[in-house]
Amino acid sequence: MARKMRALEGVEKAKTGGAKKTSTPENEAPVAAKAASPAPARAPAARRSAPKPAVEAATKGPVKPAGRSARAKAQAKPAAAPPSPVTRAPDDSPAIALGLAPAPLDAATQAYFDKCVEKIGFIPNVLQAYAFDMAKLAAFNAMYSDLMLAPSGLSKLEREMIAVAVSNVNKCYYCLTAHGAAVRQLSGDPMLGEQLVMNYRAARLSPRQRAMLDFAVKLTERPHAMEEEDREALRKVGFSERDIWDVAAVTGFFNMSNRIATATDMRPNEGYHGQARVPRS
Repeated sequence: MARKMRALEGVEKAKTGGAKKTSTPENEAPVAAKAASPAPARAPAARRSAPKPAVEAATKGPVKPAGRSARAKAQAKPAAAPPSPVTRAPDDSPAIALGLAPAPLDAATQAYFDKCVEKIGFIPNVLQAYAFDMAKLAAFNAMYSDLMLAPSGLSKLEREMIAVAVSNVNKCYYCLTAHGAAVRQLSGDPMLGEQLVMNYRAARLSPRQRAMLDFAVKLTERPHAMEEEDREALRKVGFSERDIWDVAAVTGFFNMSNRIATATDMRPNEGYHGQARVPRS
């Protein structure tokens, strides 16, 4: 009977998964403590902004870069109107600051003036200035033609270069403008004309040209200091005795012309400013 009872107990244990534990204060205390202790506090969740309403998001649209927006606004602006051309009185009228009435032109002078208009488009103001007296105009024109255009050991370009270098020393507005244009025209080199107007020493000159202009400038600035060594410097680079005379004569002529032009505020024709500004190929 006892053996039967133990067998029944084994069956019962197999059904219940083992012997049933009895409750004791020691067993229940941890459970009670667990039940009584509050749950550990959870870290607050990161604050999230509420999603914007779809209407508001659609109204604002996508954010554009500031730079692109600024460019778009600039492109949207209407183009500014071009500035109005500046109107001014002609720079070359009157030809001089003296109120000298022009004399009636004789046939030869009228023909010469007509030839000037045909060749260069205007009558040089230096001729207009002398036209108050036909004898003075004829004398000026004859000397100019002899010194600047007649046959000489100096080329026409070299004579114009002297005119510009001397006029630079004297700061003669008329002669620098008119003869600077002549240098550009004869040389086909606008840069050379500008360099001589500014400072002939900046130009890339040949030894002959440099010696010639050194002589002319010294004769203009310090005529009392001219010596044999100055003439000899010209001989060494190929100038003849007659050539030295011509260098001195052209230098003297433009020192006189510079002073007359400056004293009377002689204005160069506006046409000179734009002449021969493109290099000749």
